[in-house]
Amino acid sequence: MHPAAYQFVADALAAYPLRPGLTVELGGRNVNGSIRGLFPSPYLSVDIRPGVGVDVVADGASWLPPAPAVRVVCCEVLEHTAAAAVLVHQAWRMLDWQGVAYITAAAPSRAPHSAVDGGPVRKGEYYRGVSAEMLVEWLTPFERHAVVEDPEAGDVYAIAWK
Repeated sequence: MHPAAYQFVADALAAYPLRPGLTVELGGRNVNGSIRGLFPSPYLSVDIRPGVGVDVVADGASWLPPAPAVRVVCCEVLEHTAAAAVLVHQAWRMLDWQGVAYITAAAPSRAPHSAVDGGPVRKGEYYRGVSAEMLVEWLTPFERHAVVEDPEAGDVYAIAWK
């Protein structure tokens, strides 16, 4: 996780008080930094691959937590999956009725990078930058949302409330 995306999540948490309850992170394998320390317990990190920081090895596009989450975090993942829209909808399904989703993704302007190690995209690996327009469309099930682009960082960010 690069510093601008981390800072977005930290700032969003400072602006909106945290309710007690479960946080679920989709794509939580620590490739180049983690936001886990920003959140209280209980915390479950789900990823399709085992690795540092992963609590549950599963496909977040179909997995559901043992109880509704008060927060779902999906940072720097959507650009690495063809199922990005499904993953955002699944985040909505995971949340309780007042739940909040925190999302960061690489915008189309950011250089492609591997989900494996942050280096060059490997042969056969999926990659597509996420535009603000795409993210707004995927967030339609949510009651309300705020989407922000950071051209300097090459990112798109969102907070969405169920």
